[in-house]
Amino acid sequence: MTYYVYILESDFDGSYYVGSTSNLKERLERHNQGRSKYTKQKRPWKILYHEKHPNRSSAMKREYEIKRQKRKAYISELIKGFSFD
Repeated sequence: MTYYVYILESDFDGSYYVGSTSNLKERLERHNQGRSKYTKQKRPWKILYHEKHPNRSSAMKREYEIKRQKRKAYISELIKGFSFD
């Protein structure tokens, strides 16, 4: 099963959220419906970036790698060259 690592941006305050899922569309809906504790207060969200991974383990490792960076500039660089093909 394919998994995705994704980066969301809040339209409310411009903050980013990094996560992983097997269904991007459904996960974005959950964030925007307020069904995710961390993102509930900063709705609405939009997907700025995603990567495909062959399995959950790979996606979770990459998610952690991105989160470890703790720099908005790192995320901005990932997003800059991304397009939804």
